[in-house]
Amino acid sequence: MLLFSLFYRLPVIQLDFGHTIYYLKEDHFELRWIHSVEKEEWVEVYQREDDELILTETYFKTFGAGVPSDGEVIDAQDDFIHMKISERLSEMNLTVSENVKTTIISNETEILLYEITNDYESVTISIEYLPIWEYIGGEFL
Repeated sequence: MLLFSLFYRLPVIQLDFGHTIYYLKEDHFELRWIHSVEKEEWVEVYQREDDELILTETYFKTFGAGVPSDGEVIDAQDDFIHMKISERLSEMNLTVSENVKTTIISNETEILLYEITNDYESVTISIEYLPIWEYIGGEFL
């Protein structure tokens, strides 16, 4: 059993700020921000699958700069336009800004990225496999 625990690794979503690393135990999250031109909230939904992040859905209030042109529109009962997306990423590089209120929602918890890092700093989001002892003692958001 001890030998098993030395080699067994658990998948997590890693947020690497360069100087600090945080983890999400959940296998999905939402990335939210205020669009700089439209001034409306945009949301992207990501799912962890094996070694990849999959952008599964995006939703926004108005069509404008940056709107996906090939996504399937999903019926929704709110004020947003929902689009089904299936884009696979090995990692995602994100620039955090207080101006656009860059936020991650994970397990109903809001993680205000713009409050835990400097303005216009980058964060790399990827999948990492942690040994059990790091999983138990890691910094999870």
